[in-house]
Amino acid sequence: MPPDEQPLRPKRFSQEQFEELVAEALDQLPSDIRSWLDNVALIVAEAPTPDQLRRAGVRPGGSLFGLYQGVPKTRRGVTYGESFPDKIVIFQRPIERFCRTRREVRDQVRRTVLHEVGHHFGLGEADLEDAGL
Repeated sequence: MPPDEQPLRPKRFSQEQFEELVAEALDQLPSDIRSWLDNVALIVAEAPTPDQLRRAGVRPGGSLFGLYQGVPKTRRGVTYGESFPDKIVIFQRPIERFCRTRREVRDQVRRTVLHEVGHHFGLGEADLEDAGL
């Protein structure tokens, strides 16, 4: 069985390995899209905080794989330059709990990065769902 198809449990990704998956997903974006990701920090966190879950509207027992925090490009005004950088957070443990194989983790990380980048460009949940994200 290829390594990507082997069950994820009990072996999980180290934080460094998971960060590499996130960087890989970002690198796979077209260069013109990446160039528009100005003033955006892309980080990995182990799990969302209770406040992040609440702000994202996640119901008790629900999961959150990623979170965009900032002002979408479509809503930036002249005072945007005075704002803190936007942030995309990818949550490692919820993704690993959801996926059964290393390949599924890689695919879910990619979908999550694309989803959160979509929010950065002003797409709502319905738009992202229509796009398969």
